[in-house]
Amino acid sequence: MEALLVKELGYSAAKAFGVRAGGSISQGQGFEVDGGRRIFVKQNGKSEAKGMFQGELEGLEALQRTGCVRVPKPLKVFELPDGGAAIAFDFVEMHPLKSASGSLGENLARLHLHNSSSRHSRGPLLEQQGSDDAGDSSPLVASFGFHAVTCCGYLPQDNTWTDDWPTFYTNRRLQTQIDRIVREQPDSEMGDHWLRLLPKMPHFFHGLDIFPSLLHGDLWSGNAAQTAGGDPVVFDPAAVYGHHEFDLAISTMFGSLGRPFYTAYHQLIPKADGFDTRQKLYQLYHYLNHYNHFGAGYRGSCLRLMAELCTVSLP
Repeated sequence: MEALLVKELGYSAAKAFGVRAGGSISQGQGFEVDGGRRIFVKQNGKSEAKGMFQGELEGLEALQRTGCVRVPKPLKVFELPDGGAAIAFDFVEMHPLKSASGSLGENLARLHLHNSSSRHSRGPLLEQQGSDDAGDSSPLVASFGFHAVTCCGYLPQDNTWTDDWPTFYTNRRLQTQIDRIVREQPDSEMGDHWLRLLPKMPHFFHGLDIFPSLLHGDLWSGNAAQTAGGDPVVFDPAAVYGHHEFDLAISTMFGSLGRPFYTAYHQLIPKADGFDTRQKLYQLYHYLNHYNHFGAGYRGSCLRLMAELCTVSLP
């Protein structure tokens, strides 16, 4: 990897430091390069890795442009000689999220308000298609989606621009996960539950005026930390413009971001009617995604949630 970093990033030398890190998807390693600069490199041997990392880079850049949340600065995505790809970032020393929990909640709320705030201050709406408008690094976004394919885990998400959120979430999030399960498991019972839930989908959003917010997209406790100086930082996004409530759903599924996080967030963005029910609806996507990644251990949670949502009394 050292020689490859010299070639791809133009350094004169690179030397690994620290212990290799990794999760269920990719492996990572820190490197010291020219002038004592430190970078972090994440690699994955799958044939789809370059697209996965390119989506991560695009998401990090979009989050960074808002100035609302801190993320590791992405440097480059490049292919590995034996297959797969890697992505390099500026190194950020990270520690478990503790004292910065409240600051992260405030920062995330400001991120979710960023596009809406721009709507009121900057005039006509634009649909972001991956390039800046007239040199503006953060154009207004009128639709739901993203200009690049992003992955939640290693599975690509359909980010095709869509005019309304209920249609986007139904067709480009839940339906794609259900289709994969029914096709690859196969699981006809899952398909039957979905057919019961599908007609109710528009009613979960009754009375809401949902304007696109830039989302992290996969903000569980493992994708948030704080720096040595106590600043919150988020990473491994699955970025998309969507309903701000979606970003909170996974944060309580596998651990928590801490009570100060939610208190600070809701001081800026109060809960709307039906919030708790929609959190279950948004958690369904993540359970389905985990089913597709890790197998039938998540099947029961998917079926339970779908059955529960089918019985909810809605307008």
